[in-house]
Amino acid sequence: MRRHFVKLTAAVAALGTVVAVAGCGASDGDDRVTLKLIAADYDVSGGQSSKSYWASLVDAFESKHSDIDVEVSIEPWTDVDRKVAELVKDGKAPDIAQIGAYADYAADDKLYKADELVSVPVQSNFLPPLSHAGEQRRTQYGLPFVASTRLLFYNKKLFEEAGVEKAPETWAELRETAEKLKEKAKVKYPFALPLGPEEAQTETMMWLLSGGTNGYVEPGGSYAIDSEPNVATVEWLKTNLVGPGLTGPLAPGKLNRKAAFAAFTRGEVGMLNGHPSLLKAAAATKIELGKVPLPGLTGKPKSAMGVADWVMGFKQNGNRAEIGTFLDFLYSDKNVLDFASQNDLLPVTVSASETMRKDPDHRELWEFLDELPTSILPPVGKTSWAAVSDDIKKNIGKAVEPQGDPKQVLDAIARKATDSEGQEEE
Repeated sequence: MRRHFVKLTAAVAALGTVVAVAGCGASDGDDRVTLKLIAADYDVSGGQSSKSYWASLVDAFESKHSDIDVEVSIEPWTDVDRKVAELVKDGKAPDIAQIGAYADYAADDKLYKADELVSVPVQSNFLPPLSHAGEQRRTQYGLPFVASTRLLFYNKKLFEEAGVEKAPETWAELRETAEKLKEKAKVKYPFALPLGPEEAQTETMMWLLSGGTNGYVEPGGSYAIDSEPNVATVEWLKTNLVGPGLTGPLAPGKLNRKAAFAAFTRGEVGMLNGHPSLLKAAAATKIELGKVPLPGLTGKPKSAMGVADWVMGFKQNGNRAEIGTFLDFLYSDKNVLDFASQNDLLPVTVSASETMRKDPDHRELWEFLDELPTSILPPVGKTSWAAVSDDIKKNIGKAVEPQGDPKQVLDAIARKATDSEGQEEE
């Protein structure tokens, strides 16, 4: 009966009903272990693709491992991190979570180390920037699940109307292109700069990397938010894009990424820093877009920004071996590619990336894929990062306001970050 119940649960989940998660992973007394897994729903259209993926994967896994059952709960991205945090607080941690952050759980010694879970071939197959981003104090706890990078997107029709023949490669060319889009093509948002509270920390980091720094931290890992080059980057944005009115009618601090992307699909944006998810949305509204690496101060930056979501194994229920068996299966090339492909995201392993790079069906993702091996991710291994990220979201837009002072704003964010970092190390 236990077996039939689990199969029914997976089938119901595939039809859109969230599987209830209560208690913890358990052994049934017949040496069969049940793993509890909580995963995020990536289907932004409200469909069943994430649920179907996990149901199919679990069926395939259980057919090969009769001693391990897996119960999956799919939660919306807006709720999944909170849901896991509540379960952990209540002493009901799942065995496996696929969510946005791992650092707090690692710091509290609630997670297995990566090398306690997955085999050496699996761990060594992760792309190096993603493995490093999954580390806390030089030990990997977070296993990357899917990744993305960012490119400069531009509207080819608006470029043609403005007489722009090629995409910009430097900041000076970016400003010149934005001026032409505004003056000749009357584009509403020559360059959309979303520094609103939705994802300002990401947009800001892209620009800091384009300015030649390591982003928010020094190469050694300490915060360097208010470094001279970072201040110079934000001052350039204020003086060269925002001040001359090249970022559109809405103040960057009030423009969110979602709204900027929607404006792009309406043909109101000449250029913006784009995510792979925008490809399908633009195609659906027949926007012909081009995409190139983000311009840098003097040319192509040495590093693009990468982003990843994470898988982790919790210690509470003691199912280390069974969790590891499932994760080795999860990270097969087929399973990695299937999920990345269905969501227009990037695979996190070397072998799956090489396969995608050779497949013409994934041509639209190749430029993003090319940026990933040298990308830099936000400092997600710091337990202080959540608070620092929130501070950036709330305040960075003020730096480019008419009366804003980039140095003053970055200094204030940096002081709080340094204080948080000091508490983290205590």
